[in-house]
Formats: sequence, structure tokens, C-alpha cells
Amino acid sequence: MPTNPPKGNGKDLTTMKLIKEKNILEVNHLKISFKTLEGNVQAIRDVSFSLKKGETLAIVGESGSGKSVSTKAITGLLPQRLTNIEDGEILFNGKDLLKASNKELTKVRGSEIAMIFQDPMTSLNPVMTVGMQIAEAIMAHTRLDKKTAMARAIKLMEKVEIKDAAKKAYHYPHQFSGGMRQRIMIAMALACKPKILIADEPTTALDVSVQARIIELINELKDEFETSVIFITHDLGVVANVADRVAVMYAGRVVETGTTNEVFYHPQHPYTWGLLEATPTLSTDDDQLYTIPGNPPNMSNLKPGDPFAPRNPFALGIDFVTEPPMFRVTETHSAATWLLDDRSPKITPPLDIQARYVVYDRLMGRDKGASTADYGEVAIAAFESADEFGPKTFDDSVAAVEYLEV
Repeated sequence: MPTNPPKGNGKDLTTMKLIKEKNILEVNHLKISFKTLEGNVQAIRDVSFSLKKGETLAIVGESGSGKSVSTKAITGLLPQRLTNIEDGEILFNGKDLLKASNKELTKVRGSEIAMIFQDPMTSLNPVMTVGMQIAEAIMAHTRLDKKTAMARAIKLMEKVEIKDAAKKAYHYPHQFSGGMRQRIMIAMALACKPKILIADEPTTALDVSVQARIIELINELKDEFETSVIFITHDLGVVANVADRVAVMYAGRVVETGTTNEVFYHPQHPYTWGLLEATPTLSTDDDQLYTIPGNPPNMSNLKPGDPFAPRNPFALGIDFVTEPPMFRVTETHSAATWLLDDRSPKITPPLDIQARYVVYDRLMGRDKGASTADYGEVAIAAFESADEFGPKTFDDSVAAVEYLEV
């Protein structure tokens, strides 16, 4: 439990750094629909986010929220005959990838923007040795011959901690476990030292202990190769250990975005509240785990207003009429909820969210001399009894707080 909050004027150094750094990738007002037998289905509805050099951005949300579609659009992996890109731009180093030719995209894919897919077994060629698959990626983007490329592939396999790599390079995918196959996918993705690595739920099918090592490995290689990472997941526990910033998606739209500390400890959108309340901690009993009521919306038949309104216990009347715009909370934090409108009635967040606000105030050094009455006795009690579990503080100068309570 942190007792000494970071020093400062209420804005941590991580936030200041994120503001100053130049974006390596910008997705602006992206709108994508798919052609179906029922007509066009809006999959991505005015999505915007950015990525800075050396940064990890986590995109979270339920299945069908548009996480993977957004990132596949970056590398042009969506089926062209079924996809309508209706509006928006994807700027990579200032160049719009949506206007790039297939030849230009081929040069970018693998060499500058690489992707780790969710299921390595279906992503690897079953009749080609894993070493050759890595070497093939190297030869596709460099002038290296087969022998030299194979030697580099073996070194990459050693980097991702595959023992006896010189021998295992000549094995086939079915001869490896799920965790080992995912390591091979990571080695393949990093073969050409890409500037951006997109990890599409890379730990979903793995055991918890293997998940932890894969996340640690991605973090280590990210620093070594100076790569920016987009990490797609539905698991907020994973986000806590990997991300600098978080974008929460719902119904094909980003509904909240901010630094990891802002989204975890100062969340503003009721959907984010629900995701956080549904995240188990070490003290959670099976009968205590919160679930978000209802089901995700039918994207082929969206109702007027906020798509989350029917599932939102804090919904206002206007939520069923007009979809909320993005409201700015800080320079790095925004959320699309009418609760942030000046005209909105004051809503008391759930107990767990109140406790997180206490943690956030302590993080930002804003609770000096505060009494129990300032937060409420129940929130303070929840905070004091909370587990030591949660995201790291990403400002290395703040050594007093390594792990924060959830």
C-alpha cells in the first residue's frame, strides 16, 4: 500500500511526456462497414487514437467492440470485397495508409508494422519448419540470402527463449506447445525490427503462467528493439502490466482513453466502471464478481442514442436519444459520457470506483491533509483493505509506488 504519493503539482511526468512526444501513428475519424446479407453493418464508428514512439497503447473491450477491425485496417488486412472504408485516415509517419497501394502496403507490413495474431497454430504454415518461416519474413524485406536469414532466425528464436534453437528451428509448428508457438510468432514479428508491433490478444489461449512470461517478453523486446506496441485485449489484468495508455472501445467506438493510471484509477465512463468492477482480485469471492447486465448491441440494428444505455445503470434520459460526444477530462484523458456534461445531475459512482478515486488522488499528491469525510468512510475502508494488485506507475522517478491497490 503506498504511503508516500508522488511529488508534483498534480500532473505526473508520464502524462507530461505523452503530451510532448510526437505521434508515430494517428488514426483519425475512422469509419468502416461490412457488406452482409442484411446490408451494411457499421463495425467502426468514428474511431480515433494515436501511438507515440516507444509507447504501448492497450485497446480493450468486449468481443465485437471493434478492436481487431481497427488494427487490421492499419495493415490493410481486411477483405477488400466485403469492406467499406467510409471515412477517416490512418497516418503512419505522416503518410495515409488508406491511400497506399498494395505494393506500398506490402513493404510496410512486416518490415515497419508487424502483427502477432491471437491463434499461432492457424497463423503458422503447418508444412514449413518454424525457422524457415521466420527466415522467409526476413528475406521478404531484406537482401539477405537463405543461409544468413536462417542464422538470424535462430538468433531470434534464442531471443524469445526457445531452448536449443539451432535444432528446434527445423521442427514444425505441431511439435511445439501453444506458448512456444506464440514465441515463434513474436520472433517472426520482430524479424525486421518493426517500428510498430500489433499484438492481437496474444495471450488469450495460454495458461496464466505462460501469459505472464509472454507479456514480460514483449515488454523486454519492445525496449530492446525500440518498438511501439498496440496491445489488443479484453483482460484488464493484462493491461495493468503492459500499457502506458488505454483506449476502451464499445460498439465500434472509443468511449474512454487516457493514461493507464487515469483509466484504472480515475475512470469516467460507466462501461469502464463495469469492466473494472468485473476484474477479479485476490480477495474476490465467486459470488461477489460483478457482471455487466445485458448483451452487446446488434451492430446491424443500432438504436438511437448511446449503444451502452440499455446496459447502463447510470443512464440518463438523453442517453436514449443522442449519443454523447467525447468530453475532455485532462490533456490526456477523455470519455464519451453525458455524465461529464455540466448539466448532468451528480452521480455517485460504485464503491470500488470511489476507492479507485482515492488511489488516484494519492497518486497525484492531492490528498494531503484530507480527512475521512473528504472521501467517505466506506471508500476509505475499501481502499485500506484492497489487494496490492494493479498497474505499475510508469514514471521511473516515482519509486515510492511500484504497485497500486485495485
